[in-house]
Amino acid sequence: MFDIERWQEIFDAIRKNKLRTILTGVSVASGIFILVVLLAFGQGMQNGIAKEFEADASNRIGVWTQVTTQEYMGLNPGRPIQLRNNNYQAINSKFGEDLENRSPFFRVRNVTVDYNTESGSYSVQGVSPLFQNIENQFISQGRYLNYGDEENVAKVVVISNKIKRELLKGEENPIGAFLKLSGINFQIIGVYGDKGGDREEDRLFIPISTAQRVFNGSDNLNMLFYTLKPSASLDETVAKSVKLTEDIKTYLKEAHMVAPTDPSAVNTFNTLEAVKRFQNLTGGIKFFFWFVGICTIVAGVVGVSNIMMIIVKERTREIGVRKALGARPRAIVGMILHEAIFVTSVAGLAGLIFSMGLLEFVGPNLKIDYVLNPSINFKVALSTVCLLIIAGALAGFFPAWRAATIRPIEALRDE
Repeated sequence: MFDIERWQEIFDAIRKNKLRTILTGVSVASGIFILVVLLAFGQGMQNGIAKEFEADASNRIGVWTQVTTQEYMGLNPGRPIQLRNNNYQAINSKFGEDLENRSPFFRVRNVTVDYNTESGSYSVQGVSPLFQNIENQFISQGRYLNYGDEENVAKVVVISNKIKRELLKGEENPIGAFLKLSGINFQIIGVYGDKGGDREEDRLFIPISTAQRVFNGSDNLNMLFYTLKPSASLDETVAKSVKLTEDIKTYLKEAHMVAPTDPSAVNTFNTLEAVKRFQNLTGGIKFFFWFVGICTIVAGVVGVSNIMMIIVKERTREIGVRKALGARPRAIVGMILHEAIFVTSVAGLAGLIFSMGLLEFVGPNLKIDYVLNPSINFKVALSTVCLLIIAGALAGFFPAWRAATIRPIEALRDE
């Protein structure tokens, strides 16, 4: 039942200690507010980093070569190391069971791109069909390259949405039209988009075999790209990818007679390692945010305990009278606890409502690098407030128990 007298007592106690109660409530509310905002900011960082990695496959491995820096087997340093088709085929044969997607890469240099009277400067790259998965590209119109194009050395090209807008102005459906690459006609078979946005759409793609044969690339390659089959956990996948990159480097050094300790002749990058580092970073930041927020809440709970002790001290004579008239200890404890729970609940919910409202209004419009849509699960936030209320009740219990154990005669003598 709703006990009007009990609530009246609570409001009377709060009015008598108005300043202390307000300060304690502000402390508790600010603790919840800070915790929710910090956790939301941590989630926003995680969202932002995940968005950055969406531009390409998050388990991408790249391989490229430079010049040797060490003498080896009678060969002088400074030799350029050139990747070739047989290197790509040998890696596929040796490590194919661990690979999910694979593609050689050949960059065609100094190419002019023309369409009717329009001309543009874009990167022309020779790749295999699975390069689409490695780059997380999607098809807007037509299709991507296929193995038939590669086997037939087809003069076909896939352009980007950006190139379509800039070079093929007014063309609703460019499929079947012809571009000229350094004066050679290539038929457009598809239009792609990239999750990385316009910065990733300055490229057009042709079959790797066509790029090498038509543009005098022989069997040279600039890079090799791979993605790894996922394992049961991220740690296992990272460990597997590290081993694979080392095995690829070892093979290429042996194949090109490079010193095993040469630091720059054969190079690799592994985005999984970056993913792992960013996950560890965001995990550490979230832990720090939790720590700061909880410390702030603890300060608020200590404030609740202190104000309850003051209230007990100021109401000692009243408590003595109540006990002399037959009030039981649990009634005294309940009276103090109700006040502690009331202050904690109101302040905690106020902090929660204000912080969630702020996130709802500011979060979607926040423009900070690597921070995207900071938010927090409402259940997590509400659970935090519930824990705060329980902590507030515990903070009020000890002063309440002290009040319940005061002997009436001592309480009535209190000045």
